[in-house]
Parts: sequence; structure tokens; C-alpha cells
Amino acid sequence: MSYFSFIILTFNEEIHLPRLLESIKNLNVPIFVLDSGSTDATLSIAKKYKASIAYNKFENHPKQWDFALNNFNIQTEWIIGLDADQIVTPELQKKLLLFNESSISKDINGIYFNRKNYFRGQWIKYGGYFPKYLLKMFRKGYGHSDLNENMDHRFVVKGKTTVWKKGFLIEENTKENDISFWLSKHNKYSNLVAQEEVERIQKLRIQHNKPKFGGSPNERTAFLKNIWWKLPLYWRPCFYFIYRFFFQLGFLDGKEGRVFHFLQGFWFRIIVDIKIEEILKKNKKNTT
Repeated sequence: MSYFSFIILTFNEEIHLPRLLESIKNLNVPIFVLDSGSTDATLSIAKKYKASIAYNKFENHPKQWDFALNNFNIQTEWIIGLDADQIVTPELQKKLLLFNESSISKDINGIYFNRKNYFRGQWIKYGGYFPKYLLKMFRKGYGHSDLNENMDHRFVVKGKTTVWKKGFLIEENTKENDISFWLSKHNKYSNLVAQEEVERIQKLRIQHNKPKFGGSPNERTAFLKNIWWKLPLYWRPCFYFIYRFFFQLGFLDGKEGRVFHFLQGFWFRIIVDIKIEEILKKNKKNTT
């Protein structure tokens, strides 16, 4: 009897998908793959591992996850949502092998996994990147995708959650070893984030999670985002990078880690701020 199923999002993931599917095959549970138009070997790999496959045109990650949760015929009590570039470590696999209804309180509806993020082969251990708890497992019918986000996908759960601090997800997108790929990808992401922030300024979006510094990992993130949105454009990437690089010891992450913290913690956020200003100026011009 399976207590949980996996849902995986894919698009041209022939490099990553075998790693993930190999890391979970011994669990012998249902696997569902939502693809957005792969042209490589992704689908044949998914079929090899007997995954159920569906297609949905990609708009953004939150909407893609919303489609997956509402269109797959999940029969298990629990669902685990993973990206194709993630891997379940043996320690986490062991916890999942022992998982059943008697191993968790009946009032718990969601479980956070601890993630290790890699960039160009370097584990990003500092700069606030570890430990990093992601809500990845939840009871069917209690978890959904947070559509108030435009780029960051986040699951939201009704009721109580718990955190698994031991046993990790490994996340490593090896396509990003090509820095041109990383820059192009994040340039596209910056469009989504900039538009989202403008819509928040216009009160068209609200946070689903209650901002609370001492709350769940998602509530803490909501609290920090509230602060971020109130900071002045262009200055906030400077403040954040200095805090992350020096106070959160990002400089200890080696050469590749230092590149990552600069690009993700400063460059990306400066681009977002530039695009926010462009959108606001365009909107103002169109209304005058």
C-alpha cells in the first residue's frame, strides 16, 4: 500500500530526470509527471519508470503546480511535489520508506524537507541558503499552490505542519553550469517578479501566508518579504547583498559560491528593480 505519490514538473529534463527517478524508485510509489512540451528524451525516460504523464502549457510555476494538483488522479493520502532537478538523498529516502499513518500525528497536514542547493558543483552552505526548509509533502486536499506568487512556487497547507531537519533534498540544475543559461533564465524570471511587485503595489496581490518571524518557514519568508517590499528600489539589493555576503557568511562558499551570491543576491535583484521602475513609468504614461 502506498501512502504517498510523487508529482514532478518537467521541460526538457533528460539530464536531470534520471537522477531524480533513480533516487525514488526503491520507494515503489505512484509517480506523476506534468510536462510542458519537452522535445528531448524526457517523456521516454518518464515512461521507462512507469510514470503517469500529462501535458500543460507553461505560464508560470504556481499555475503549473495548480494544474498538476487538480488534474492528476491521485489516490494516495499524501503528495510530494518535486522539481526535476532535485534528488532524494538516501537519508530522506529512508524516512519516506518508514512513513505511514502511524508515524505522524493526525493533525499534521504538511511536511517541510531540508534542501541543499548546489551551483556549478558547489554546495551553497552560507548566505542564508542552509538550512532551507521547503514545504514539499502534504495531505491530499489540504495542500495547494500559492497563486498569489508569480515566480516562486510555494505550496500552502491548511492546518499544522512539521519540519524534517534530517534527510535532505539535493537541488542542482546542471544546465546552470553554463552561465549564459543562468543569466537568460533569470532575466526571464525578473520579468515575472517585477510584474508581481507592481501588482502588489497596486493591491492586486496579497500574501496567502501570515507574516510571522517566529512561525513556520513559509510564514517567516512572508515576514521577510513584507520588509523587502517596503525597502527603496536600488538600495535594497545593496543592503541584501551586504547582509547575505558578510553577515550570513556567503563569502565562505568558495569561488563559485561567491559568484552565486553576487548574481542571485545582487545582479538579479537590481534587474528586477530596473524593470519595476520601467513598468511604473509606462503605466503612468498610459494613464496621462
